[in-house]
Amino acid sequence: MMTTEYFEGLLSQKERIDLEFKKAEAGLPKSAFESVCAFLNRQGGYLILGARDDGHPNGIVEELADDMQKEFANLSNNSTNLSPPFLLELQSIRIHGKLLLYVYVPQSSQVHSHKKTIYDRGHEGDFKIVDDASISQIYSRKSALFSESRIFPFLDLSAFKPGILNQVRKLIRNNRPDNPLLALDDDDFLRATGLYRTDYTTGQKGYTLASALLLGKDEVIQSILPHFRIDAILRRHDTDRYDDRVDIRTNLVDAYDQIMNFAANHLPDKFHLDENMRRVSLREKIFREVVANVLVHREYTNAMPANFIIYTDRVEVGNANKPNKYGPINPKTFSPFPKNPTIAKFFAHLGRVDELGSGVRNVTKFLKIYYPGTKANFVEEDIFKTLIPIPSTGVKETLISVLPSIDELIPRIKELGLSLKATERLVGIVGILQEGETVPATSIAAALDVIPRTMRRDISILHRAGIIEAGVDYGTYKLASVNRMGLQ
Repeated sequence: MMTTEYFEGLLSQKERIDLEFKKAEAGLPKSAFESVCAFLNRQGGYLILGARDDGHPNGIVEELADDMQKEFANLSNNSTNLSPPFLLELQSIRIHGKLLLYVYVPQSSQVHSHKKTIYDRGHEGDFKIVDDASISQIYSRKSALFSESRIFPFLDLSAFKPGILNQVRKLIRNNRPDNPLLALDDDDFLRATGLYRTDYTTGQKGYTLASALLLGKDEVIQSILPHFRIDAILRRHDTDRYDDRVDIRTNLVDAYDQIMNFAANHLPDKFHLDENMRRVSLREKIFREVVANVLVHREYTNAMPANFIIYTDRVEVGNANKPNKYGPINPKTFSPFPKNPTIAKFFAHLGRVDELGSGVRNVTKFLKIYYPGTKANFVEEDIFKTLIPIPSTGVKETLISVLPSIDELIPRIKELGLSLKATERLVGIVGILQEGETVPATSIAAALDVIPRTMRRDISILHRAGIIEAGVDYGTYKLASVNRMGLQ
């Protein structure tokens, strides 16, 4: 979801090639899908409903918001309104007490029309494309930019991994039970997600490279792209070769899980409570973005394998790229550019990515908590490079759950009535002690990056509550037994 600060920044700007404001007090504007179509055909952009042309928020009638959101989703998935369909959903946000709706429309790898008219986008807004030469230019531009949209006429449903569509539907349902895609049969599902398309310049119809990458059997993917490979490597002790390695040559849905499992096996985690006092894995928060970026934004016609390499103090990731710009990326000012918009949209339905550009922002946000004082580096070149610093000392590589579990202890810690930040530190202490070992207070302080005085106070609170107990050696502590805490 977009932050209020970022949204207010958009409202402070003028309309441009990737930003459109529309009043919408009484319902969806008639021109809304002209802008959607134009964004899809050009470079993508934000459509904001409930704001004047100068960005001043007028808001919308709140009683109409739900109906507007449903209508917008239905129209985006209706081929008579938008062809080919491209499922989009409006999000809500409140600015200065006024409710607005917005959607980020990515650039599409296909050419779209609204009510049989093709629209393009310029700095002055949307405009119709009526002459054959201009329409041909759009097709040519997209075919050069997006290899994922290449049609394979002899690819059919038998090329997909058995059960993969049921697996995908389950992931979509877990992410959002009311996703309209879930109501579609397989054929309509594949068309709505852009995995089956028509090339209107040649009349060719069929499944695309994106469909094979996302859903294909391993042997089908290797037949289409013999060089396809993702190398997950651990280099901590044997830096010339490796300590562990996984050679991944499977569809992107399963590849995501395999890389995330590799990360979970070899990277430290840090316990963190969100604003709702729920425990979240910072490792997962950070590396879900990194892994999704490798899979979603890779240039798959390039023979270089993608790399996910874990060192003692960092993770380095590289994937082939068609750069929009060259050089380091500034998370505050960069303009995201979709490399594989169909694959990106598919991963968004699975809940594995958010809106375009959110990955860089989320990694930057959560890294400040995961490893304070460090920052990630993103460099866009022919090989897109990502470097994530990781704690090299003080945090266990694998935090094995032992009794009592973190989930059993969190309610007891919350009952102490401390602030969110203090509660988060106490959960972190318990997490470090979960292996049952006796750990010096100084090591706990270093792992959680707090001063010794704060750590002594936190340990004293946990000790008085009977959650931890002193070790044999002075200044060391361990988790109290289940029996002593009365959990059995």
